[in-house]
Amino acid sequence: MIRKSPSSRPGFLRVTFELPSTVWAERVALVGEFNDWDKQHDFLTQDHTDAIWRVTLELEAGRQYQFRYLVNGTDWHNDWSADAYQPNVQGSDNSIIIT
Repeated sequence: MIRKSPSSRPGFLRVTFELPSTVWAERVALVGEFNDWDKQHDFLTQDHTDAIWRVTLELEAGRQYQFRYLVNGTDWHNDWSADAYQPNVQGSDNSIIIT
């Protein structure tokens, strides 16, 4: 799930990326164009109240970014509430968020 909200920074949008509590993982990374596909940069944390995995980023408004979730360093997942999808060179799709 993706939630967008205004940012206090002009020209940016606050975006919260969430994965459901049914995702059994030790570690989930948000990997995409906004962090140069860095697998060690943006990690989701699991909320102890509702067990949902989430991370919030401030992204530049008026752009689109390809991204995926990397679960436990091996399994790639899309966000099924993404704005669009783009085929990638691995033969699957990347999620797209439009800010």
